[in-house]
Amino acid sequence: MNKFLIIDDHPLFREALRMAVHAAVPESETLEADSIDVAIEVIGADSNRLDLALLDLTMPGVSGFEGLLELRARFPRLPLLVVSALDDPKIVRQVLSYGVAGFVSKAAKKMDLAAAIREVLSGSVYVQAGLIPDGPEDHPDIAAIASRIASLTPQQLRVLGMIRQGLLNKQIAYELSVGETTVKAHVSEILRKLNVFSRTQAVIEVAKLDFENLAPRDEGGKESTADPLRSATA
Repeated sequence: MNKFLIIDDHPLFREALRMAVHAAVPESETLEADSIDVAIEVIGADSNRLDLALLDLTMPGVSGFEGLLELRARFPRLPLLVVSALDDPKIVRQVLSYGVAGFVSKAAKKMDLAAAIREVLSGSVYVQAGLIPDGPEDHPDIAAIASRIASLTPQQLRVLGMIRQGLLNKQIAYELSVGETTVKAHVSEILRKLNVFSRTQAVIEVAKLDFENLAPRDEGGKESTADPLRSATA
């Protein structure tokens, strides 16, 4: 029996994804997580038995691609199908560069989600039609930054996230239950991998990949998306 993990903080959309999973694979089991931390616990207990995780990009407690990157770093063999309302071509390309199994918009209909799940289970990389139009690739600097961030270990990613929150080494050490010397070593390695010389430079570089800097805005200043719940349950 196939086993799936749905990672989304919205209860109604978790239900919609569960319906799509069962439409794709009627005889299957689904687990759920409403945060990245819960997902890590679930995957840690069932990583050898999970066939696929469906992940929303915008999860509580993480910024930008941090949640996706941490899951990829911790569980590189687990296929991840991203299902997100943030379906701007630049974001889709960025997500695919991290080695996910596919990308589907939250505006997709249930049967399209089911088709994506079946395609990924067959071993293919699935990208919903129309999400990446023909045209020039994103700026090479962005791709280089993404590659450097992807080289960080799970612990380094956590430290980087705390640096972005403005935490000092002493505070990071407390949060991670490690010594300040260990934190300093992580920070040094983060700066080396990102090819920068200060914490401030690191924050500026990583911010270039934040969703608000990649996705276009509508006239009201908000991300332009369709109603995902209506489409996913259709």
